[in-house]
Amino acid sequence: MLTVSEAAEELDVSPDTIRRWAKKGLIKDKRSEQNHRLFDLKELQRAHHKYFSTEPEGKYKIHKSRKTPFTAIELFSGAGGMALGLENAGFNSELLVEIDKNAAATLQKNRPGWNVEHCDVAELDFTEFQDEIDLVAGGFPCQAFSYAGNSKGFEDARGTLFFEFARCVKEVRPKIALGENVKGLLRHDNGKTLATMIRILENLGYKVKYKVLRAQFMDVPQKRERLIILGIRNDLDIEHVFPDEKDYTISLRDALHECPESDGSKYPPKKHKILSMIPEGGYWRDLPEKEKKEYMGKSYYLSGGKTGMARRLSWSEPSLTLTCSPAQKQTERCHPKETRPLNVREYARIQTFPDNWEFVGSVASQYKQIGNAVPVNLGYYIGRCLISMLNNKPDKYVKCSPTNIKIEPQISLI
Repeated sequence: MLTVSEAAEELDVSPDTIRRWAKKGLIKDKRSEQNHRLFDLKELQRAHHKYFSTEPEGKYKIHKSRKTPFTAIELFSGAGGMALGLENAGFNSELLVEIDKNAAATLQKNRPGWNVEHCDVAELDFTEFQDEIDLVAGGFPCQAFSYAGNSKGFEDARGTLFFEFARCVKEVRPKIALGENVKGLLRHDNGKTLATMIRILENLGYKVKYKVLRAQFMDVPQKRERLIILGIRNDLDIEHVFPDEKDYTISLRDALHECPESDGSKYPPKKHKILSMIPEGGYWRDLPEKEKKEYMGKSYYLSGGKTGMARRLSWSEPSLTLTCSPAQKQTERCHPKETRPLNVREYARIQTFPDNWEFVGSVASQYKQIGNAVPVNLGYYIGRCLISMLNNKPDKYVKCSPTNIKIEPQISLI
């Protein structure tokens, strides 16, 4: 483990470079007893290679393990990122529920054998699955609850989509309940929303823990943080297991190597001119002063919240978090070399969907489906942890690393 200055000397870069890599989430640090930041030499060398090499490393893969007997129901399934990740981990899907017609059609097109319900989840009765399902999962939207008296329990969530998730858990009584959401849920309504969710699951008979997972350290070429809430039924002697982070990231160079051609958005002439001035990895601050003020308008004089504007991605880094559109002014995701937004298949690669996973609907709908999805490989690593829990063998999957996971077969897109 090296200090910032030792790392800079070892790699022949500036200390600011080391700090910048850490700030960008490309390397991780630990604190010494003296509270100094320490970095792993091998991890530093991998980051250095990404920045100073123009060849793909060959690390981009979609992981897949053999089938298990474990079953799952997923609500709010979207285009299937979590569902496919869980399938790749070994789960068998018994039911997927999705209200968006294009997303539901995407699920049905790619997995005709899946039981997909295209409807409002509130219309379904889940009691037929009671005590028959190992996992209920759902990425419910985050909405505020009523906190009056702080004692309503299950009723606090009525009228929200979390209520429908909790109702499914109540009716099915799965061994494990998995909730997935954005990191911002930790702070939503000063933490009251998450606290209410946890209390409701506990009242339904589950012991609950949660953790924020960083996808860029789990074989996803994207800086994306997701909050994972795990509830285990009280009558089961099962430990909570969350994926550990790897000590490397996957660059866009690796992810987009030989990516298939596809449709995508285009910039209007004015925006194309502006983005053409931005260097790889740069953003609006790299523009000449005149163009900077003209493009930013009133935002130029505001503080904070502007780093996504006129943003060109870097070959050497994971992508920034994908949004529902790569061309919006606040969240542009410009190709590292070409002056255009990332296209649909590039979006899918970054979310670790396989190249043969087809998306139904308009280009705008496809972007939305992919941008809203859980990265497939993140779903895989969560799924492998859940399987170790259900097998009651947490030690077999405490570390999410190739040395502790037998991944066979592997699907490589390169």
